[in-house]
Amino acid sequence: MVINKNTLIRVLALSACSSTLLVCLVAQAAGDRREVKEPEPVQPVCATLYPEVGQDSITTQRDIQQALNRCPAGQAVQLSKGPSGSTFTSGPLQIPSGVFLRLDQGTVLAADPNPEYYDTGRGRCGTIDKEGKGCRPFIQIKNSQGGGIQGQGMIDGRGGDTMKGQAETWWAMARRAQSIPGGKQNAPRLVQIDHASDIIIHGIRLHNSPNFHIVLNHVKGGTIWGIVIDTPASARNTDGIDPGASQDITIAQSFIRTGDDNIAIKAGSGPTEHISITDNHFYSGHGMSIGSEVNAGVRDVVVHNLTLDGTTSGLRIKSDVSRGGIVRDIKYTHICMRNNRWPISFDTRYAPKAVGDSVPEYRNIVLNDVHSTNSVTGTVLLRGYDSSHPVDVVMDGVTFSPDITWRTEFLHLTVGKKGLWPAPPGTAGFPMAKPLQADCSGKWVPFPERDKTR
Repeated sequence: MVINKNTLIRVLALSACSSTLLVCLVAQAAGDRREVKEPEPVQPVCATLYPEVGQDSITTQRDIQQALNRCPAGQAVQLSKGPSGSTFTSGPLQIPSGVFLRLDQGTVLAADPNPEYYDTGRGRCGTIDKEGKGCRPFIQIKNSQGGGIQGQGMIDGRGGDTMKGQAETWWAMARRAQSIPGGKQNAPRLVQIDHASDIIIHGIRLHNSPNFHIVLNHVKGGTIWGIVIDTPASARNTDGIDPGASQDITIAQSFIRTGDDNIAIKAGSGPTEHISITDNHFYSGHGMSIGSEVNAGVRDVVVHNLTLDGTTSGLRIKSDVSRGGIVRDIKYTHICMRNNRWPISFDTRYAPKAVGDSVPEYRNIVLNDVHSTNSVTGTVLLRGYDSSHPVDVVMDGVTFSPDITWRTEFLHLTVGKKGLWPAPPGTAGFPMAKPLQADCSGKWVPFPERDKTR
């Protein structure tokens, strides 16, 4: 175990916790301010389309886009299986304000792997440069009020397919960019939602995105419910869901395995607040993340009833002086983790060589009923920036594997009445309870593989 002298540990008296700081901290995080329930299928359908034999992707793109453009707000364009098959291969699409795109069960909307179709006009899509901004997304929702994507079908980004006119896949290009100093791949995101409100993504399956799967940017009111994201662990920069500069977002009852952050809450171009992440299952990926762009501030986030089964990190807050800000009032409750290298990682020096003066501050971070198992080689990292900017964490009813390693620096840790085990260094002699080990056995459910027979 490693502990730094700049760590302050406070164990609350077992009989006094109910009236102390702990309850106040828990109460400060409430999440999405809306009353959110599972969305209903949109009715009526304004147009139903079926795949055509031998139709090229540009024609398919035109047909779907025209149907979307003609559809009244509050109605849906439906893609369905037909006599000619179940797959629509298309170029990029834009969903107009208030309109829904619905995919029937067994229907696949596949992205054509031709970089030219996604290029923003500079001929950079499908290449590596210093910016990584050369591609349009496959599906875009922009300046919209209402609308979204629904159904039981699949959107396939084909990130593992060889790009047309090139000798490598989108993912291979992303991996190659990693070896080039300052290199960034130009690859399309699967679903991009910009400057919108009251957006719904429901029931859909997202597969093999070339880049991030769902990005929300300046969204007020978004519901992502009952979706599946499925991309290999080796696929670089394939975040599952990234809300940024957004408010009142709910992500619920979804299954995510991917090659980067399963969810990453960001705040680069505006504050992100009032976020609820409930009843989700994560598999391969980098965990439940906040950051690294938090310069505009992240607050009021509730993560409840989350299972992290084999993610490299579990609960993670990451930033540095190049993009730091205040992250506060974050509440994690009823969390089950296993086989994680970093069950908890709250780090203000995520990029050690970062330069800047935007110091990260993590305040009022509460872990209540959080349990990590089978992470015998795992590490809990709690690293504040300096004595004026410590990581401020409450742990109440938190358990790790017996041989967990603690790495702490500039930490203010408060242990609540339900206890923390194993106790970190520096707590000998304090009246600390050993938490009851939660029964997480019912949480380890298999990933919902795609039924290819339908």
